Amino acid sequence: YFLSVSAPAAGSSNLSPRAGSFFSQPRLEEEVARMKKITDGAQVIKEGVLEKRGDNLLQLWKKKYCVLTRDSVGLFPDCQTRSRRKELSLQQIRTVDCVERTGKYIYFTVVTTDNKEMDFRCLGESCWNSAITMALIEFKNRKAIQTFKSRQESETPSPDQQEKVLGRSP
Repeated sequence: YFLSVSAPAAGSSNLSPRAGSFFSQPRLEEEVARMKKITDGAQVIKEGVLEKRGDNLLQLWKKKYCVLTRDSVGLFPDCQTRSRRKELSLQQIRTVDCVERTGKYIYFTVVTTDNKEMDFRCLGESCWNSAITMALIEFKNRKAIQTFKSRQESETPSPDQQEKVLGRSP
């Protein structure tokens, strides 16, 4: 959902909620605090409804409220219930495979590093599969750069080691 703020109407002293898209200042601060709480302060890339196929015998599609951050996908039973959060770290995701695109839905599978598969579907225009894929690429790039830098730092000789390599004693 989107937060939008507009100028108060003539004769009005503050903003008021209208059609769920405008928030008064206290309500806006409450929404920001709520988002920080559910994402542990992480930057939210995308949030909204995504459907997950159940693991049981019937394999029914269940709507989940999802919050995608730079490091994880948080799955909630609905947009109100924040305590029963399931979190899938991007570190645990190997790939996001687009399986099928129908007129209404995009079906995709998230494959984890331990080869578990989770089937999802989203409305075509919501592009959840693309958002998760892009977040995964950015996450893996960030981790690769961190690994490279730490490897480079560990391989850089200390001044004493440099002196020994050059044949000089300290």
